[in-house]
Amino acid sequence: MKKRLGSLAIVLLMLLIPLSAFIGLSLVYSEVGMAKEIGFQEPVLGNYDHSLLPQSVVDDATKLAGEVKHEDGDAAKSFATQLLDMYAEASQQDIVIIFNSGGLGWNLTTETPGWQSILLGMKDELEKFGYKTEIMNYRRTGEGITGIVGEIIEAIRRYPHKAPDLAFRVEFLTDHLPNLKVIVTGESTGTVISDKTMELLKDKSQVYSVQTGMPFWHKPSMMDRTLLVNSNGKGEDTFSYGNVPAMFWSTFKTWLGLASPDDNPGNILSWFRAPGHHYSWQYPGVYDEVIKFLQSNFEQ
Repeated sequence: MKKRLGSLAIVLLMLLIPLSAFIGLSLVYSEVGMAKEIGFQEPVLGNYDHSLLPQSVVDDATKLAGEVKHEDGDAAKSFATQLLDMYAEASQQDIVIIFNSGGLGWNLTTETPGWQSILLGMKDELEKFGYKTEIMNYRRTGEGITGIVGEIIEAIRRYPHKAPDLAFRVEFLTDHLPNLKVIVTGESTGTVISDKTMELLKDKSQVYSVQTGMPFWHKPSMMDRTLLVNSNGKGEDTFSYGNVPAMFWSTFKTWLGLASPDDNPGNILSWFRAPGHHYSWQYPGVYDEVIKFLQSNFEQ
């Protein structure tokens, strides 16, 4: 336990030092719920005629958005629009896959090619079972320094605001679309918010989760209907298992130009090497586990 805490302290120190000059911004942090930046960014929503939706759904979205945004007119209206667009898109599907990126949580799927291949692989498998499936990207962090500081604060506190925000959106879908199934997915730091969301939705039997490369300092709390993969099958995920010396050594070798093409790929925050912390549909250790999970829970 002491070894794990020591490793966590080293990693946190390494990541927080470059941001120390901005930590004062945390005192005015108010990013959670910025409707234009946070929410489902893929596919691009907003072309739906809400007058064609059931009035009960429109009324509920308006009421709930007012409660969540404390009756802030513009923010509540924008949030209600997000809920209704999400509902309109999901109503045409059997399954919705929601992706949470790693890092700071603002990447789109096109910026995470490894997980994009996993999402497309999942979609293909589910469509083989006869399901109409849509992939949505949940962007949990706004860009800029305040977004970075806010994400770090949320991550340290295990997402006390962002996980409920995502859970609220998923619950809105499942409450109004009882036949819809939702798969909440996440990579790296995105697994933490996925896990916390699943904990909040533990009574929602329509909701499942697929996660890869969970940070070593987070202990999963909700494993029902969840697949957690912490190895791509090629080698140990040094980030998930807390092998900090191997991460530093690999990073040092890369800086010196001594890294081998045969080294197990992986990194965190783009520049710090974490061998094994790379997940893609190309790895048997990934697609084998995911296919078995989908067959077990969704094959008709």
